[in-house]
Amino acid sequence: MISTFTYFTYFCKKVSNDKSLIAIFVLLCTSMSAAAQTLPGYEQHRIKDSLPKSYLHSGLSPQKKHFGRAAGELAFVEILPWTFDKFLKKADYTNISFKTVGNNLKPASWTWDDDNFQTNQFGHPFHGSQFYNSFRSNGYSLWQSAPAVFVGSYVWESTAENQPPAINDFINTSFGGIVLGEMTHRLSNKLINSNRSGLRRQASEVLGFLINPVNGLNRILDGKWGKVTHQQNKDSSKISVDFDIGFRRFNANNTNFIKNGDFGWFGHIKILYGTPYKDYDTPFSNIAINVEVGKDDSSKVNIVSVYGSLAGWEIESTEKLQHLAILSANYDFIHNAAFFYGGQSVKINLLSEYDITEKIKVNTIFGAGPILLAAIPDPYLYLSHGRNYDYGPGFSVNGSGQITIANRFFYSINYRGGWMVTINGHPSHYFLHTLSSEINIKASKEFSLSAESGYFNLHGSYQKYADVGRNYPYFKISTRYSLNF
Repeated sequence: MISTFTYFTYFCKKVSNDKSLIAIFVLLCTSMSAAAQTLPGYEQHRIKDSLPKSYLHSGLSPQKKHFGRAAGELAFVEILPWTFDKFLKKADYTNISFKTVGNNLKPASWTWDDDNFQTNQFGHPFHGSQFYNSFRSNGYSLWQSAPAVFVGSYVWESTAENQPPAINDFINTSFGGIVLGEMTHRLSNKLINSNRSGLRRQASEVLGFLINPVNGLNRILDGKWGKVTHQQNKDSSKISVDFDIGFRRFNANNTNFIKNGDFGWFGHIKILYGTPYKDYDTPFSNIAINVEVGKDDSSKVNIVSVYGSLAGWEIESTEKLQHLAILSANYDFIHNAAFFYGGQSVKINLLSEYDITEKIKVNTIFGAGPILLAAIPDPYLYLSHGRNYDYGPGFSVNGSGQITIANRFFYSINYRGGWMVTINGHPSHYFLHTLSSEINIKASKEFSLSAESGYFNLHGSYQKYADVGRNYPYFKISTRYSLNF
């Protein structure tokens, strides 16, 4: 908090000497306040009437809405990164004026930008999650908070940059911001046990703050940080976490990865929030998160994927089997030595569970749906800011199966595929395939040994250039530590 105060003191001194910047920021904040008044819940309603389903199903008490604070935090989230880039990084895009704002407000000004892959596919969704949580952590429901992301993204694209507003940024910030925002909202609040005190409580508060900074700030403002309330009606959703640490062999040169591959460490975290077969009619009652990091030739962060259920319908349910249809929102970020990929999609999934015997269980998932927008590497594209990828929509499919024996032996196989067509970049289309299989054997309740093999394959077909194929086979072995709470 001291560093933030010092930083803004520095900012105020700078901006006070630049009258054009003052005028622009007045325009930005005025536009945001006016736009935010269109958000659901601007007029106060009875708490009971606006109570979201997530509270009803989890047994949580409704939270009082703070519109003024939410709108102020939305403005703060807009201004903070802009000032950092303006006065510390000296970024060119921050040199805004009435002329740049006027041009950007014209509908014809919208285009596609050429920022790097990490900025567009991770930075913008993260920024959008802060827009979202400015309202979500101030008492608003999922659907009431979602418009804040669109408002925040539009204001940023139109007024905070001298570059033309970007279609890809608006989509990535808005859709990705909602998915990442609701995920961080639920996880950060679940981590904090208001019945607990001492070091463990403070550690959970800090971790929750790191996951969701806006929510952590509001806990401080509301006097909830570290306060013991002995609340009984807390979120009852189950969370399971798997921590893997191990080594992997991989290759990105289309050769035998066993003989010619690279060898290095990796870490993997898998988080499951809720269960697919409970409260499936509540948005984001079930969330799956996968993050993988490790030694690689390209990036230390190799995988970030988020699955969130939006709605569900029961198809059949008996003592021996259960079938559900689940509509999901999905965010994917892949960056390995062979290629990178970033995409956001919506799928309809068929989830099935078969109890073969008391000790043998089989689970399957089949899904398909549109890819709203994907970024795919193009070796023939080199734009001014280093963009080397195409943008386009597509269609994705997935299938997986797992057999569990005596809750000690697990074998799973997973396939994911996608087809994408370019709408910005070189005329082309792409096919992405990933296939993996894993064996996991429990040594105790918490520890197990795991081995996984698989590959990624991306094939690009171009109208004016030769086709390109990229493969990433791998083999991993690891020790897994599991937690349930």
